[in-house]
Amino acid sequence: MQFQDAKGERTGPQIDLPTDSTPAQLELLINELRKATSPPEEHQGKVPYSCYVNEVEVLESLRETLEGQGISSGEVIITISYQPLAVFRVRPVVRCTDTMPGHTEAVIHVSFSPDGRRLASGGGDTTVRFWDTGTCLPKHTCQGHRHHVLCTAWSPDGSRFASADKAGEIRLWDPAMGLAVGQPLKGHKQYVTSLAWEPLHLNEGKGERMASSSKDGTVRVWNVRTGACLTTLAQHTNSVECCKWGGEGLLYTASRDRTIKVWALNGKENGGGFGKLIKTLVGHGHRVNTLALSTDYVMRTGPFDHTGKLAHEATTPMEAAQAKYTAFLEGSGGRERLVSGSDDFTLFLWDPLAEEGGKKPVARMTGHQQAVNHISFSPDGRYVASASFDKKVKTWDGKTGRFLSTLVGHVGAVYMVTWSPDSRLLVSASKDSTLKLWDVAKGAKAKETLPGHFDEVYALDWAPNGASVASGSKDRTIKIWRA
Repeated sequence: MQFQDAKGERTGPQIDLPTDSTPAQLELLINELRKATSPPEEHQGKVPYSCYVNEVEVLESLRETLEGQGISSGEVIITISYQPLAVFRVRPVVRCTDTMPGHTEAVIHVSFSPDGRRLASGGGDTTVRFWDTGTCLPKHTCQGHRHHVLCTAWSPDGSRFASADKAGEIRLWDPAMGLAVGQPLKGHKQYVTSLAWEPLHLNEGKGERMASSSKDGTVRVWNVRTGACLTTLAQHTNSVECCKWGGEGLLYTASRDRTIKVWALNGKENGGGFGKLIKTLVGHGHRVNTLALSTDYVMRTGPFDHTGKLAHEATTPMEAAQAKYTAFLEGSGGRERLVSGSDDFTLFLWDPLAEEGGKKPVARMTGHQQAVNHISFSPDGRYVASASFDKKVKTWDGKTGRFLSTLVGHVGAVYMVTWSPDSRLLVSASKDSTLKLWDVAKGAKAKETLPGHFDEVYALDWAPNGASVASGSKDRTIKIWRA
């Protein structure tokens, strides 16, 4: 065997290994090899790792992984690549500790701030509400929207919060004060379907640009400081269902016209390639509902680590965000990956930054029997979870798109999934009014069923500090779940 890290650099010499070696034994060996070959100042103590042979993770034993690929042991050199896992562990959420009333209509969105210390919600009663996660008491109720609040998004540094409604109007809020910031952003002719802030490590750390997609078939990019629309992207021929701003300055948009378009937003606004269509990804047979990036979590948490403090002892938030993003890519294979989910019951895994063009999917992921309505990469990029109207959650390998497991237990459509910050646990929200907690490594049976809501559960989020899960329901309440 020859070990190598995610960047392809060899770790230690070639060594003979018994084929019944387990993941725990491989992890121990990697730590010893790194300790022997790296300078003392780089030693981090024991670090957990996942190991791969030809991008297939070693889950039970080396023998099982080799036999599954038709590789016979013997006088051959097999490369084992590895990537670091979270050094902390999140405790499973098992009980509802708080029920937070206040909304007078269905709660459609709940989301924690990047540092995990505040919670925001929006819904059918046209209000945006901010909550203190320590006391679970309301902090601010923000009024101004005249229609249902359909989508929301925190800025990566947590200083601003955006919400958009059924009339196509976007509003910005100061979460600390609960006050509106600037004038509403107007331009969309129909309702806004998603919001995406520019990652903090781009645009010199200003974090002042945001993209919005709409049922009117356009995507608009805004300067939220001035309120100006910087560009309108109008090449889709039907409603744009989702937009994601990637870590390399590309914008990904998914539409009912069955395509995904990739736009360059890393140029200057005045010409310079800003808003240029790079490529169109074709393959789905029905409308594309949802997108997920392998870098979603690291960009969502901006400069903060899992404790809510600035990461990597950086001096500025931008430096912390850049260091986190760089470290994530180095540990997960070097490139951002994209997954799309569709009404055609399938998912596609894309490598849009591939040197050879990236227009063909890496994998077509089949198995769902109804529309796929939400997908999410695990924070470390190893796994993808998909939620479907077929009442099932499925997990997939985040690098190859290989099917891993079907999580069965819900008796109604599954609306949403959220990962724990350590990528070991998953919570799903369903039309059946329950949440279910899954241990991804332990297979298809739910670890816990979390009842308590009296109606469909639409909204779900796991705090970036791992302390709690928030759920929002058609029953007009928000519930907080803890260990």
